[in-house]
Parts: sequence; C-alpha cells; structure tokens
Amino acid sequence: MGQLGLLAEALRYPAPGRLDLLRQNGMELVDENCKSAYSHFINGISRLSLGDWEELHTRTLDLNPPAAPYIGYQTWGDNYQRGTFMSMMNRAIAAHQVDSDGELPDHLIPVLRLVDALDEPLDELIEVLSPAVGRIHAAMEKDDPTNPYVNLMKAIAITCSSIMRTSIPTGNRN
Repeated sequence: MGQLGLLAEALRYPAPGRLDLLRQNGMELVDENCKSAYSHFINGISRLSLGDWEELHTRTLDLNPPAAPYIGYQTWGDNYQRGTFMSMMNRAIAAHQVDSDGELPDHLIPVLRLVDALDEPLDELIEVLSPAVGRIHAAMEKDDPTNPYVNLMKAIAITCSSIMRTSIPTGNRN
C-alpha cells in the first residue's frame, strides 16, 4: 500500500484497534512534512475515547461537515460535471478493483485508493485533486483549527500535491 492508501485508511470510521493500525501506517510514510502532520493527527485522536473519536469523525466528515470530502463536489458542486466525473471515477474504481468502502466514487477514500493503485493518475484527477483537497483542508482549519483531522487533511494535501506535481508533464507545469 502506498502513501495515499495509508492516508485513506485514516479517513475510515473509527473502530477498536484502528488507532494501532494507523500508528503503524504512519511509520511507512516517507515525506517528512506529511509524516509530521500525520503524527499530529495521531496524537490528537489518541487522547480521545473511541466514542469521542467516533463523534469527531462524524462531525468532521459525515454529518454537515465543514467541507464535504467529495472531490467532485468541491470542484463543481452539485451539477452535471460532477455526475460525469463520478461516472468516470466509478468505471476506474471498478476497473482497478478499488474498495470504495461504501462511499460515492468521488469521496476521498476511494479517490485516494484509486490514485494509489494507478501507475499514472488519470488526467482528470491531476487537474482537480490537489485544489479540492486544499479547499477541504482550508475549510476544516477555518472551522476548528484544533481538530486533529485538520492535520490529517494537511498530510493528504502534501502527498497529493507531491504526486500530482510529479505527474504533470513538464510543459504543463506552472
């Protein structure tokens, strides 16, 4: 499992034993800035009971979150372009046998897992992933800068930015 696959695991709903798994995953992260942000996330959730962690997860990522964790929604809102993107993502997720974890195809969990499974990210993702993750991170930080998930989203943003930067052909870089 690559960097984004490891980070996708941290977005899953809390469960007994998951914190230990997330700690182990953190040891496999390569980028020092990503590792630092992820470590702050782990430190933040490790102070919570499982019940409090579940409530925080639900408040942050599920029920009326500060920013919906859907790449298509962050990019286009609720319109036909998001539908087209979700259709493309659904085909790619199925073709690469990525577990969507019961989420819509533009949710961060299957998107990160898909990018992790691909040799080269899809062109459509290169254009939208980093900006969408940046918007999610900024909204979470504005809503509650002390929320541990802000640090997780920062780790995801760092990794997405790095992966997307290396995937853009040299002539298209700004």
